[in-house]
Amino acid sequence: MNLLSVKNLSRNGREEPLFTNASFTLDEGEKAALIGKNGSGKSTLLACIAGNLDPGEGDIMFAKDAGVSFLPQNPVYNPAHTIREHIFKSESAKLGAIRNYEDICEQMAGRSEADITAGLRDKLDRATEEMTKRNLWDYETHIKQILTTLGITGMEQTMGTLSGGMVKKVALAQVLIDDTKILLLDEPTNHLDITTIAWLEDHLRLTDRGVLMVTHDRYFLDNVCSSIYELDRARIKSYAGNYSIYLEKKAVEAEIEQNTERRIESVLRTEREWLLRGPQARGTKAKARVDAVHRMINRDKIKEDKDFAFEVSGRRLGGKILELEHISKSWEPGKPVIEDFSYSFKKGERLGIFGANGSGKTTLLNILTNTIPPDSGTVKAGQNTVFGYYRQNIDMELSAPGTEAPTVLEYIEETAEVITMNNGKTLTAARMLEQFGFEGKIQYSPVTALSGGERKRLYLVRLLMANPNFLVLDEPTNDFDIFTMSILESFLESYAGCLVIVSHDRCFMDKTADMLLILDNAGGVSGFAGSCTEYLEARKTFAAEPKPGQQPASPKDAPQKTSAEPQQSNKKQKRTFKEQKEFEALENEITASENRRKELEALLSGGETDYSKIGGLGAEYASLGTALETQYARWEELAELENY
Repeated sequence: MNLLSVKNLSRNGREEPLFTNASFTLDEGEKAALIGKNGSGKSTLLACIAGNLDPGEGDIMFAKDAGVSFLPQNPVYNPAHTIREHIFKSESAKLGAIRNYEDICEQMAGRSEADITAGLRDKLDRATEEMTKRNLWDYETHIKQILTTLGITGMEQTMGTLSGGMVKKVALAQVLIDDTKILLLDEPTNHLDITTIAWLEDHLRLTDRGVLMVTHDRYFLDNVCSSIYELDRARIKSYAGNYSIYLEKKAVEAEIEQNTERRIESVLRTEREWLLRGPQARGTKAKARVDAVHRMINRDKIKEDKDFAFEVSGRRLGGKILELEHISKSWEPGKPVIEDFSYSFKKGERLGIFGANGSGKTTLLNILTNTIPPDSGTVKAGQNTVFGYYRQNIDMELSAPGTEAPTVLEYIEETAEVITMNNGKTLTAARMLEQFGFEGKIQYSPVTALSGGERKRLYLVRLLMANPNFLVLDEPTNDFDIFTMSILESFLESYAGCLVIVSHDRCFMDKTADMLLILDNAGGVSGFAGSCTEYLEARKTFAAEPKPGQQPASPKDAPQKTSAEPQQSNKKQKRTFKEQKEFEALENEITASENRRKELEALLSGGETDYSKIGGLGAEYASLGTALETQYARWEELAELENY
């Protein structure tokens, strides 16, 4: 069934059309990706389809009752609304019934039987009847699973109090929950940890909704998408298959284009000679031949993509680079983010930081770069160590509060007006910008006029111009197009300095990090000697072992942690007495939690008739899901150690 038809859509950009006569369709169950370079108009096209922007020309047609849910890169919300209000803001009758039921349960939660009025009981009876009539109990359970997986709790918090990452999660939950048949997702994996991204892959792959997304995550594209729409030079072209198949087809197309171009040039050499001789006959055949020659000369030639490369001239590292000694950090009493962590960096180390959202990844980076101090312990950088710290949130650094945003050229000239490349040549700031795709009028535009990906690229260029020998990158791939990602990967592969990366992009992590530091949610930091994919596979294998309380059948398949120090990476640690007791207690706690969750599932499916308790049971069910995730993670961690 066709859900969406886009016909001859056109819209102009800063200096030229973003897209012209764009036409494509989206069918039920189809998972399509829109790919293209930063600034090519991908986000604009999604916003036009969602009805947030006027395309100017063309038609957008939806199937009857299809409905559209749109996740923009920067979600729009009312700061005064609660999470519950934002998630259930849809006009859908189904979501309205669930929202009403949840609101009544919330009112009854915590009240004794005597405190519940007859009127409130009547409301709950009617809400329950409506839920049953519409067959919404499974839908409600589905909603709770989404919220739990995304770590969304405290439904009465206002949107204005949430971090940027949590706002994006709530916005993602809202579109996944919405009762529509079309999903438009602009960079849905931004601000998600790698485990949650893997869950989202499965969720989108299995849904029967039509999905059109913009994402730079190549593994995500391969695992989810069944078709690719490329937006290039203002034109849309479709490719059946996932991203890997798209790359194969593009390579064949490029080869055919080059061969065709060579043949045309060969023919033209002969025809030009004929024209220069001046054909004697002026008949119809000669005129047709002349016209054909002119058509070949005036043809649309292959426009080569302009290459650019990130470069630094290279700064020498000293013998001492960076040493962390017994550092600890807490934001709340009794809840350590990092606890008693020591590490000594060696030349050329390439570390990836892995952990769930909120585990302290950015906190660790801030301590490494002396942006914030640890609560205890010491951080000692070598005399020749020069950090280049790429932060997640760059908008704060583009201009001081209350001042006018600089132009693109002014922003670069704040660092240097002339730059020395690693081949010894010098470039002006304007010429440097041209090398990175910022040409013409765009240099004199304010940085705030750039797309998200263009702004990030500009920020990275300025960072590298300072010639750091220790790069710390916090989510550098957010909003980059795939082309820029490949250029950055090539640069990092040959980068001679130290490298520490936090990224949710598994492909990027695999190509740039040789070892992982794993952060848990209790302040612990441990190591894994291998790539991100190897760690995830090892963890998956380990998690699939029969049940808690038994050692893995093949311990070599479990995630083998190294200590923080690389030279101790092959040494198996033993549990302390305290950890052994914790391990034994966890087995009982997990069993009890799993049994209680089954009881709650039965009660929430109709076994509980005391309506005053239902709200509390629902909250307990969601809380148990979150607790079990933490318990499983800690049990796996302790199970990898030898018995006390």
